[in-house]
Amino acid sequence: MRCPVCKSPVIVVEHKKIELDYCPNCYGVWFDAGELELFLESLNLETREQFLSNIVNAPEAKTGEKKRRCPICAQKMKKVVLGKKPGVLIDACPRSDGLWFDGGEVGELIKELAKKPSEKRDSYRQVNAFLREVFRAREERPKK
Repeated sequence: MRCPVCKSPVIVVEHKKIELDYCPNCYGVWFDAGELELFLESLNLETREQFLSNIVNAPEAKTGEKKRRCPICAQKMKKVVLGKKPGVLIDACPRSDGLWFDGGEVGELIKELAKKPSEKRDSYRQVNAFLREVFRAREERPKK
């Protein structure tokens, strides 16, 4: 599979039986259908069903960022903002093949989820450490 941003080959990284497609060039992460749910489940998040429903039903974000093509079906993906302002802008396949997170966006998503009072802080620390080790996720988005 090729990265929808920089067209570099992605590598497969496994964490808790979840295979993530990771671009070592731009640090983006692709979650195939079902993998995001498994990832959120591994964090013991109580709101994962609602969270996933919000992604699927979210309106298209207004942005100047170029639409990317899904690496599975090649259709243009929908831009969706997750979380509160400023939020995390991700790409979602219109056929539900998966979600694309640019470098650093998974870390931002974890931060957003950890702010919720019902979420477990230990899960945030565990995943954040994993992201830094495997994905070299940055605290801020890479400069473009």
